[in-house]
Amino acid sequence: MFTPWELCVGMRYTRAKRRNHFISFISLTSTIGIALGVTALITVISVMNGFERELRERILGVASHATISGFNHALDDWESLAGIAEDHPEVVGTAPFVESQGMLTHAGQVRGVLIRGVSPSHEPAVSEIDQYLVEGELESLAPGRFNLLIGRDLARRLGAEVGTRVTLVAPQARITPAGVLPRMRRFTVSGLFEAGHSQYDTALAVMHIEDAQRVFRLEQGVSGLRVKLADMFDAPRVSRELARSFGGQYWLRNWTQYHANFFRALKIERTVMFVILTLIVAVAAFNLVSTLVMVVTDKEPDIAILRTFGARQSSILAIFVVQGTLIGIAGTIAGVAGGVALATNVETLVPAIESFFGVTFLSPDIYYISAVPSEMRWRDVAAVGSVAFVMCVLATIYPAWKASRVHPVEALRHE
Repeated sequence: MFTPWELCVGMRYTRAKRRNHFISFISLTSTIGIALGVTALITVISVMNGFERELRERILGVASHATISGFNHALDDWESLAGIAEDHPEVVGTAPFVESQGMLTHAGQVRGVLIRGVSPSHEPAVSEIDQYLVEGELESLAPGRFNLLIGRDLARRLGAEVGTRVTLVAPQARITPAGVLPRMRRFTVSGLFEAGHSQYDTALAVMHIEDAQRVFRLEQGVSGLRVKLADMFDAPRVSRELARSFGGQYWLRNWTQYHANFFRALKIERTVMFVILTLIVAVAAFNLVSTLVMVVTDKEPDIAILRTFGARQSSILAIFVVQGTLIGIAGTIAGVAGGVALATNVETLVPAIESFFGVTFLSPDIYYISAVPSEMRWRDVAAVGSVAFVMCVLATIYPAWKASRVHPVEALRHE
């Protein structure tokens, strides 16, 4: 469609004549507007990716990438299953667990909790709960000592602290001559953790797996086997492969199923934010329409002369499409460069700004994530750049079409 002379004229028209610098200024503002929109979009999407990554890592630091359990919710031969699972090249660790519901009471406060029995020697292979401990140690969970690790928020609501004795009410009842009574056991709080997610900080209690087996009458059985993978995003595929290797005799679930609603909500929020911020680029593209309309008005005599020399309407159309496209390309490239530079340095720039102005954007006393994270993904950069470029090309169509419809006689009447 474009011939060399049309390309040269289109490039020449990106700079107005000396008698009209205002159009050059409008072209520059259009370029800057596109660049700022692209920069903002890339930066915000990268920050949202960073927050999603932080939440995912914090959740999976306490949860697991995948779990193996029996259809009757009990495993008696977890050691053999662990051996089979660890033979898979993408499995990096396994650990048994006991899990059930219960209630913790202290000082007149009652809270429903998820009780999890773990093995201190196996648990670090599948979770990072030992890194989230703000008081106490994971090794304090010794069999027969009936110690308990609870979230800091749960301890605050119970009015408990390290060394406090709390009462666990198990769902299994016991029959006595006085009737059916709930089973209760006294535990000592030996540590507090803060995972950064309310689901765990307010409703999770961790004890030794042997203590959990006694409380919930599982003898030597466990509720299941937790599995950690080399790449968490391969969890659905690896779960299917492990299920086939077990012959379909066990129930395998992965983190995408446990937290499907939460991560789906994050994805929807990210998509909506992308659409909203794309409107910034759209505004800059509409500004490009007004710029080209003014250029067409200014160049009507030139268009008329080209037409009298035999230029076709398609050639005039191509000239102004080239001009608008060049402005769009310049703005998009500048925006992508600025967005990549800003997104990759957010974690450095934000602390510097906080230090310079003496402010704190995310106070650690209020927010679990007190730093602004960023994770730039090249596919997001490519998507933003492509959307901006397409918008700019579409913005050139109407002004270029108007230019191609200029009548030479009418344009030269007053020249």
